[in-house]
Amino acid sequence: MQERELIERIRRLTGPLPEDVLQGIGDDCAVIKKNNKTVWLVTMDTLVESVHFDLCWHPPALLGRKAISVNVSDIAAMGGRPCFVFFSMGLPENFSEKWVDELTQGLLQACSDYGCMLLGGDTVCSPGKVVLTVTVIGEMAVEHVLYRHGARVGDVVWVSGFLGRAAAGLDLFRAGENADSTSFKPLLQAHLDPRARVELAGALAKSGRVHAMMDLSDGLATDLSHLCRQSNVGARIVADQIPGQGLLKSVAKILEQRDSLQWMISGGEDYEMLFTSSPADTPVLSSLAAEHGWTIYPVGTIVEGSGVVLIADSVKDQARERSITYQGYDHFT
Repeated sequence: MQERELIERIRRLTGPLPEDVLQGIGDDCAVIKKNNKTVWLVTMDTLVESVHFDLCWHPPALLGRKAISVNVSDIAAMGGRPCFVFFSMGLPENFSEKWVDELTQGLLQACSDYGCMLLGGDTVCSPGKVVLTVTVIGEMAVEHVLYRHGARVGDVVWVSGFLGRAAAGLDLFRAGENADSTSFKPLLQAHLDPRARVELAGALAKSGRVHAMMDLSDGLATDLSHLCRQSNVGARIVADQIPGQGLLKSVAKILEQRDSLQWMISGGEDYEMLFTSSPADTPVLSSLAAEHGWTIYPVGTIVEGSGVVLIADSVKDQARERSITYQGYDHFT
Protein backbone atom coordinates (compact mmCIF):
# COMPACT_ATOMS: atom_id res chain seq x y z
CA MET A 1 0.00 0.00 0.00
CA GLN A 2 1.33 3.43 -0.95
CA GLU A 3 1.17 6.46 1.32
CA ARG A 4 -1.62 8.20 -0.60
CA GLU A 5 -3.70 5.01 -0.50
CA LEU A 6 -3.25 4.75 3.25
CA ILE A 7 -4.30 8.39 3.71
CA GLU A 8 -7.36 7.88 1.52
CA ARG A 9 -8.28 4.76 3.49
CA ILE A 10 -8.14 6.76 6.73
CA ARG A 11 -10.10 9.64 5.17
CA ARG A 12 -12.96 7.32 4.19
CA LEU A 13 -13.20 6.05 7.75
CA THR A 14 -13.53 9.52 9.28
CA GLY A 15 -17.06 10.14 8.05
CA PRO A 16 -18.72 13.48 7.17
CA LEU A 17 -17.26 16.75 8.42
CA PRO A 18 -19.11 19.11 10.80
CA GLU A 19 -20.22 22.47 9.38
CA ASP A 20 -17.42 24.45 10.99
CA VAL A 21 -14.72 22.29 9.32
CA LEU A 22 -14.18 23.64 5.81
CA GLN A 23 -11.36 21.23 4.92
CA GLY A 24 -10.34 17.96 6.50
CA ILE A 25 -7.90 15.30 5.28
CA GLY A 26 -6.58 15.90 1.78
CA ASP A 27 -4.92 19.32 1.80
CA ASP A 28 -1.85 20.89 3.43
CA CYS A 29 -3.91 21.92 6.49
CA ALA A 30 -7.27 21.34 8.07
CA VAL A 31 -9.35 24.51 7.78
CA ILE A 32 -11.71 25.29 10.70
CA LYS A 33 -13.98 28.30 11.04
CA LYS A 34 -12.89 30.71 13.77
CA ASN A 35 -15.68 33.20 13.00
CA ASN A 36 -17.45 34.54 9.92
CA LYS A 37 -14.31 36.26 8.64
CA THR A 38 -11.40 34.12 9.85
CA VAL A 39 -10.34 30.47 9.84
CA TRP A 40 -7.86 28.39 11.81
CA LEU A 41 -5.31 26.37 9.83
CA VAL A 42 -4.01 23.23 11.58
CA THR A 43 -1.17 20.98 10.44
CA MET A 44 1.06 18.30 11.96
CA ASP A 45 4.25 16.60 10.77
CA THR A 46 6.64 14.04 12.21
CA LEU A 47 10.41 13.77 11.65
CA VAL A 48 11.98 10.38 12.39
CA GLU A 49 15.68 9.72 12.81
CA SER A 50 17.16 7.70 9.91
CA VAL A 51 14.10 8.58 7.78
CA HIS A 52 14.04 12.39 7.74
CA PHE A 53 17.38 13.22 9.32
CA ASP A 54 20.73 11.69 10.25
CA LEU A 55 22.41 12.81 13.47
CA CYS A 56 25.82 12.18 11.91
CA TRP A 57 25.54 15.42 9.97
CA HIS A 58 22.41 17.28 11.07
CA PRO A 59 23.27 19.79 13.85
CA PRO A 60 20.59 19.83 16.57
CA ALA A 61 19.92 23.57 16.28
CA LEU A 62 19.24 23.27 12.55
CA LEU A 63 17.13 20.17 13.14
CA GLY A 64 14.99 22.17 15.55
CA ARG A 65 14.62 24.90 12.92
CA LYS A 66 13.72 22.35 10.26
CA ALA A 67 11.04 20.74 12.42
CA ILE A 68 9.29 24.11 12.62
CA SER A 69 9.90 25.19 9.03
CA VAL A 70 8.42 22.10 7.38
CA ASN A 71 5.20 22.58 9.36
CA VAL A 72 5.03 26.33 8.85
CA SER A 73 5.40 25.60 5.13
CA ASP A 74 2.02 23.83 5.25
CA ILE A 75 0.44 26.94 6.78
CA ALA A 76 2.07 29.04 4.04
CA ALA A 77 0.71 26.67 1.39
CA MET A 78 -2.82 27.77 2.25
CA GLY A 79 -1.73 31.43 2.34
CA GLY A 80 -1.86 31.71 6.14
CA ARG A 81 0.15 33.07 9.04
CA PRO A 82 1.49 30.69 11.74
CA CYS A 83 0.42 31.50 15.31
CA PHE A 84 0.91 28.63 17.78
CA VAL A 85 3.18 25.58 17.99
CA PHE A 86 2.93 22.31 19.95
CA PHE A 87 6.00 20.08 20.02
CA SER A 88 6.39 16.41 21.00
CA MET A 89 9.74 14.73 21.36
CA GLY A 90 10.66 11.06 21.68
CA LEU A 91 14.21 10.57 22.96
CA PRO A 92 16.31 7.48 23.79
CA GLU A 93 17.15 6.88 27.45
CA ASN A 94 20.75 8.10 27.10
CA PHE A 95 19.94 11.41 25.43
CA SER A 96 22.38 14.32 25.70
CA GLU A 97 21.12 17.36 27.62
CA LYS A 98 23.36 19.61 25.54
CA TRP A 99 21.91 18.18 22.32
CA VAL A 100 18.34 18.77 23.54
CA ASP A 101 19.20 22.33 24.61
CA GLU A 102 20.60 23.13 21.16
CA LEU A 103 17.61 21.50 19.44
CA THR A 104 15.23 23.58 21.55
CA GLN A 105 17.14 26.78 20.91
CA GLY A 106 16.92 26.19 17.17
CA LEU A 107 13.22 25.42 17.44
CA LEU A 108 12.52 28.58 19.46
CA GLN A 109 14.57 30.72 17.10
CA ALA A 110 12.53 29.44 14.15
CA CYS A 111 9.31 30.21 16.03
CA SER A 112 10.56 33.75 16.61
CA ASP A 113 11.54 34.16 12.96
CA TYR A 114 8.11 33.03 11.74
CA GLY A 115 6.20 35.00 14.38
CA CYS A 116 4.63 32.04 16.19
CA MET A 117 4.80 30.82 19.80
CA LEU A 118 5.53 27.44 21.39
CA LEU A 119 2.68 26.69 23.81
CA GLY A 120 3.18 23.07 24.85
CA GLY A 121 3.64 19.47 23.74
CA ASP A 122 4.90 16.18 25.14
CA THR A 123 8.15 14.37 25.95
CA VAL A 124 8.45 10.57 25.92
CA CYS A 125 11.11 7.87 25.97
CA SER A 126 11.80 6.33 22.55
CA PRO A 127 13.11 2.75 22.20
CA GLY A 128 16.10 3.93 20.19
CA LYS A 129 15.50 6.67 17.63
CA VAL A 130 14.74 10.38 17.99
CA VAL A 131 11.18 11.25 16.91
CA LEU A 132 9.98 14.86 16.59
CA THR A 133 6.33 15.78 16.03
CA VAL A 134 5.16 19.37 15.53
CA THR A 135 1.66 20.80 15.31
CA VAL A 136 1.23 24.36 14.03
CA ILE A 137 -1.96 26.40 14.21
CA GLY A 138 -2.27 29.36 11.88
CA GLU A 139 -5.00 31.75 10.82
CA MET A 140 -6.12 33.82 7.85
CA ALA A 141 -9.13 35.48 6.23
CA VAL A 142 -11.59 32.89 4.98
CA GLU A 143 -11.92 34.50 1.53
CA HIS A 144 -8.17 34.21 0.86
CA VAL A 145 -7.64 30.52 1.70
CA LEU A 146 -5.96 28.65 -1.15
CA TYR A 147 -6.74 24.96 -1.61
CA ARG A 148 -5.30 22.28 -3.86
CA HIS A 149 -8.56 21.79 -5.74
CA GLY A 150 -8.85 25.07 -7.68
CA ALA A 151 -6.56 24.49 -10.69
CA ARG A 152 -8.17 25.16 -14.09
CA VAL A 153 -7.43 23.91 -17.59
CA GLY A 154 -5.09 26.38 -19.28
CA ASP A 155 -3.49 27.55 -16.03
CA VAL A 156 0.24 28.16 -15.80
CA VAL A 157 2.02 25.88 -13.28
CA TRP A 158 4.49 27.86 -11.15
CA VAL A 159 7.16 27.09 -8.57
CA SER A 160 8.63 29.67 -6.22
CA GLY A 161 12.29 28.67 -6.43
CA PHE A 162 14.97 26.15 -7.39
CA LEU A 163 14.03 22.48 -7.08
CA GLY A 164 16.14 19.43 -6.23
CA ARG A 165 18.68 21.17 -4.01
CA ALA A 166 17.72 19.44 -0.76
CA ALA A 167 17.76 16.00 -2.42
CA ALA A 168 21.17 16.68 -3.94
CA GLY A 169 22.42 17.96 -0.59
CA LEU A 170 21.26 14.78 1.13
CA ASP A 171 23.11 12.64 -1.42
CA LEU A 172 26.24 14.75 -0.89
CA PHE A 173 26.05 14.11 2.86
CA ARG A 174 25.59 10.40 2.23
CA ALA A 175 28.67 10.49 0.01
CA GLY A 176 30.72 11.93 2.87
CA GLU A 177 30.55 15.66 2.15
CA ASN A 178 31.06 17.98 5.12
CA ALA A 179 28.48 20.61 6.08
CA ASP A 180 31.24 23.26 5.95
CA SER A 181 31.90 22.63 2.25
CA THR A 182 31.85 25.96 0.40
CA SER A 183 31.42 24.47 -3.09
CA PHE A 184 28.05 22.89 -2.32
CA LYS A 185 26.84 25.13 0.50
CA PRO A 186 23.44 25.99 -1.09
CA LEU A 187 22.62 22.30 -1.54
CA LEU A 188 23.73 21.21 1.91
CA GLN A 189 21.86 24.08 3.55
CA ALA A 190 18.72 23.29 1.56
CA HIS A 191 18.64 19.89 3.27
CA LEU A 192 19.68 21.10 6.74
CA ASP A 193 17.74 24.35 7.01
CA PRO A 194 14.80 24.83 4.61
CA ARG A 195 12.81 28.06 4.81
CA ALA A 196 9.04 28.34 4.56
CA ARG A 197 7.82 30.92 2.03
CA VAL A 198 5.31 32.57 4.35
CA GLU A 199 5.46 36.16 3.09
CA LEU A 200 5.41 35.26 -0.60
CA ALA A 201 2.61 32.72 -0.17
CA GLY A 202 0.53 35.19 1.85
CA ALA A 203 0.92 37.82 -0.86
CA LEU A 204 -0.07 35.32 -3.55
CA ALA A 205 -3.19 34.35 -1.60
CA LYS A 206 -4.24 37.96 -1.02
CA SER A 207 -3.77 38.80 -4.70
CA GLY A 208 -6.84 36.74 -5.59
CA ARG A 209 -5.11 35.61 -8.80
CA VAL A 210 -3.91 32.16 -7.71
CA HIS A 211 -6.31 29.28 -8.32
CA ALA A 212 -4.61 26.44 -6.39
CA MET A 213 -1.50 26.13 -4.22
CA MET A 214 0.44 23.67 -2.07
CA ASP A 215 4.00 23.26 -0.87
CA LEU A 216 6.57 20.93 -2.41
CA SER A 217 7.53 18.36 0.21
CA ASP A 218 7.47 15.04 -1.69
CA GLY A 219 8.78 16.27 -5.05
CA LEU A 220 7.18 17.97 -8.06
CA ALA A 221 6.03 14.66 -9.59
CA THR A 222 3.99 13.58 -6.57
CA ASP A 223 2.84 16.95 -5.24
CA LEU A 224 1.61 18.18 -8.63
CA SER A 225 -0.16 14.83 -9.00
CA HIS A 226 -1.98 15.52 -5.72
CA LEU A 227 -2.98 18.99 -6.90
CA CYS A 228 -4.19 17.65 -10.26
CA ARG A 229 -6.18 14.84 -8.68
CA GLN A 230 -7.89 17.23 -6.27
CA SER A 231 -8.69 19.58 -9.17
CA ASN A 232 -9.75 16.85 -11.65
CA VAL A 233 -7.19 17.97 -14.24
CA GLY A 234 -3.82 16.90 -15.66
CA ALA A 235 -0.52 18.72 -16.14
CA ARG A 236 2.35 18.91 -18.63
CA ILE A 237 5.74 19.94 -17.27
CA VAL A 238 8.66 21.04 -19.46
CA ALA A 239 11.94 19.75 -18.05
CA ASP A 240 14.02 22.62 -19.44
CA GLN A 241 11.86 25.14 -17.57
CA ILE A 242 12.43 23.67 -14.09
CA PRO A 243 14.78 26.11 -12.33
CA GLY A 244 18.11 25.31 -10.70
CA GLN A 245 19.65 22.79 -13.07
CA GLY A 246 23.13 24.31 -13.43
CA LEU A 247 24.67 23.41 -10.07
CA LEU A 248 22.78 20.11 -9.90
CA LYS A 249 24.22 18.89 -13.19
CA SER A 250 27.78 19.47 -11.97
CA VAL A 251 27.06 17.61 -8.72
CA ALA A 252 25.44 14.72 -10.61
CA LYS A 253 28.69 14.28 -12.54
CA ILE A 254 30.63 14.07 -9.27
CA LEU A 255 28.18 11.65 -7.68
CA GLU A 256 28.12 8.80 -10.16
CA GLN A 257 24.75 7.31 -11.11
CA ARG A 258 22.86 10.43 -10.00
CA ASP A 259 20.40 12.31 -12.22
CA SER A 260 19.90 16.05 -11.72
CA LEU A 261 16.44 15.97 -13.32
CA GLN A 262 15.37 13.17 -11.00
CA TRP A 263 16.39 15.25 -7.98
CA MET A 264 14.20 18.09 -9.26
CA ILE A 265 11.06 16.08 -9.96
CA SER A 266 11.26 13.35 -7.31
CA GLY A 267 13.76 14.32 -4.62
CA GLY A 268 11.40 16.07 -2.20
CA GLU A 269 11.95 18.51 0.67
CA ASP A 270 12.03 21.58 -1.59
CA TYR A 271 9.41 23.47 0.48
CA GLU A 272 8.84 25.88 -2.37
CA MET A 273 5.30 26.90 -3.30
CA LEU A 274 3.61 25.10 -6.20
CA PHE A 275 0.67 27.06 -7.61
CA THR A 276 -1.42 27.71 -10.70
CA SER A 277 -2.88 30.84 -12.26
CA SER A 278 -4.35 32.18 -15.48
CA PRO A 279 -1.75 33.05 -18.17
CA ALA A 280 -3.25 36.55 -18.23
CA ASP A 281 -2.07 37.11 -14.65
CA THR A 282 1.58 36.26 -15.36
CA PRO A 283 2.86 39.89 -15.39
CA VAL A 284 0.99 40.78 -12.19
CA LEU A 285 2.20 37.73 -10.26
CA SER A 286 5.78 38.09 -11.48
CA SER A 287 5.80 41.73 -10.32
CA LEU A 288 4.20 40.80 -7.00
CA ALA A 289 6.88 38.17 -6.33
CA ALA A 290 9.63 40.63 -7.25
CA GLU A 291 8.24 43.14 -4.73
CA HIS A 292 8.87 40.52 -2.01
CA GLY A 293 12.35 39.70 -3.31
CA TRP A 294 11.40 36.47 -5.09
CA THR A 295 11.45 35.13 -8.62
CA ILE A 296 8.70 32.70 -9.61
CA TYR A 297 9.16 30.22 -12.43
CA PRO A 298 6.58 28.85 -14.91
CA VAL A 299 7.26 25.13 -15.39
CA GLY A 300 4.22 23.85 -17.25
CA THR A 301 0.52 23.96 -17.99
CA ILE A 302 -2.69 22.50 -16.57
CA VAL A 303 -4.50 20.39 -19.18
CA GLU A 304 -7.64 18.29 -19.50
CA GLY A 305 -7.46 14.70 -18.32
CA SER A 306 -5.41 13.37 -15.42
CA GLY A 307 -1.86 12.69 -14.34
CA VAL A 308 1.40 14.56 -14.87
CA VAL A 309 3.51 14.29 -18.03
CA LEU A 310 7.12 15.44 -18.28
CA ILE A 311 8.33 16.77 -21.63
CA ALA A 312 12.09 16.48 -22.10
CA ASP A 313 14.64 16.93 -24.88
CA SER A 314 12.41 19.01 -27.13
CA VAL A 315 13.62 19.13 -30.74
CA LYS A 316 11.56 21.23 -33.16
CA ASP A 317 8.04 19.80 -33.12
CA GLN A 318 8.95 16.52 -31.43
CA ALA A 319 9.46 15.83 -27.75
CA ARG A 320 10.11 12.86 -25.53
CA GLU A 321 7.24 12.51 -23.06
CA ARG A 322 6.79 10.28 -20.05
CA SER A 323 4.37 10.04 -17.18
CA ILE A 324 5.75 11.09 -13.80
CA THR A 325 2.45 10.80 -11.93
CA TYR A 326 3.13 10.12 -8.24
CA GLN A 327 6.81 9.37 -8.92
CA GLY A 328 8.10 11.47 -6.03
CA TYR A 329 8.91 10.41 -2.48
CA ASP A 330 6.64 7.87 -0.80
CA HIS A 331 7.30 6.51 2.71
CA PHE A 332 5.95 3.06 1.83
CA THR A 333 7.42 2.54 -1.64
